[in-house]
Amino acid sequence: MKPSQSKHMLVAALLVASTASVFASVTAAQVETKTTTTAGAPTREVKVDRGEVVYVSGNDLVVKLEDGTLRHFNNVPDSAKVNVNGQQLGVRDLKPGMKLERTTITTSTPRTVTTTKSVTGTVWHVTPPTSVILTMENGKNQQFTIPDGQKFNVDGQMLDAFGLKKGMKISATKVVEVPETVVSHERNVSGTMAPAPPPADQPVLLVVVRETPAPAPAAAPAAEPAPKALPKTATSTPLLAFVGLCFIAMAFGIKILRRSQA
Repeated sequence: MKPSQSKHMLVAALLVASTASVFASVTAAQVETKTTTTAGAPTREVKVDRGEVVYVSGNDLVVKLEDGTLRHFNNVPDSAKVNVNGQQLGVRDLKPGMKLERTTITTSTPRTVTTTKSVTGTVWHVTPPTSVILTMENGKNQQFTIPDGQKFNVDGQMLDAFGLKKGMKISATKVVEVPETVVSHERNVSGTMAPAPPPADQPVLLVVVRETPAPAPAAAPAAEPAPKALPKTATSTPLLAFVGLCFIAMAFGIKILRRSQA
């Protein structure tokens, strides 16, 4: 390769490199961007789920829903609270039989995000209808992609990309509107204590009142018969014999008492 050819290739490479650096230089001050958000009327949807606690162990919870299905809540965080009679209870405080009610409020808010980009510069090169290179106020060139249907303001006239010429001072504004919906959820859980167990069986005292007929008037007592007289054969001999035995027993008792005292 001749030295002159090598020198020309080096110069061409430097020109390409310098042109690429000019096209890539972008500063925020050269393009003005403004973003505004317009919100619409929000809509709310309220959903209420009810169930009964059937099992709780640590942070695991099983609830029976109104339709009879069982739902397992695994690893319920300790920060989740249930409002029961004004008290904030955690999952470890729940008991089987407690009634739970979860209210979910879903709010959907439509909004439109509008982004406006404005640029002003002097046409350095244009490739209609795809791109244009502008010389900005700081003296640097910047390449822009031309959107479909984009118009440029040139001294009060609106021209498309084919009407642009080198040296024209132009301004252009690009407006992009993006509709979106912001959805938020609010959940509140409340509950009631389990009903008290029924009391144990206790004997019940029943008082039965029966009506009894009035007693019939008592008949007049019959006259007692007169005592019969003892037969003439009865004597006092047995009585005397009993008294004699008593005296004999007393005599033996006195005799024994004296011997014991001697």
